[in-house]
Amino acid sequence: MVIETVSESETFAVGEKIGREAEPGAIFALLGDLGVGKTVFTKGVAAGLGITEAVSSPTFTIVQIYEEGRLPFYHFDVYRIGDIEEMDEIGYEDYFYGQGVSMVEWANLITELMPPETVWITIEKDLEKGFDYRRIEVRNENSGN
Repeated sequence: MVIETVSESETFAVGEKIGREAEPGAIFALLGDLGVGKTVFTKGVAAGLGITEAVSSPTFTIVQIYEEGRLPFYHFDVYRIGDIEEMDEIGYEDYFYGQGVSMVEWANLITELMPPETVWITIEKDLEKGFDYRRIEVRNENSGN
């Protein structure tokens, strides 16, 4: 499925819809270059889960945990992960195979850890279509690339 948005608020709204529809144990892999709106999208997912706490990228902690919504929300950023074993150290399996919703930014760096049921979401810009244009592709197969 491909969704095109032309504003930050529309990108947020796509994430919010996904958050509202997310079920326990859902895992989303979020891909896209720096500055494409991954955090805006993630904030939308959190809002859809009923989280009102400020959501930010967990760049230096690998995972941020939000538990106030209808389901726990685990926001991973694995961009700076040095070794895949770091994921074991934080107990990623407890998050991935628990009853919460996991969002993994830069999941292409840990493809081998991503379960087959992962939903892969890629956000891309196209400046020819406008500064705020985003192409959001949602795939249900474990391709990652």
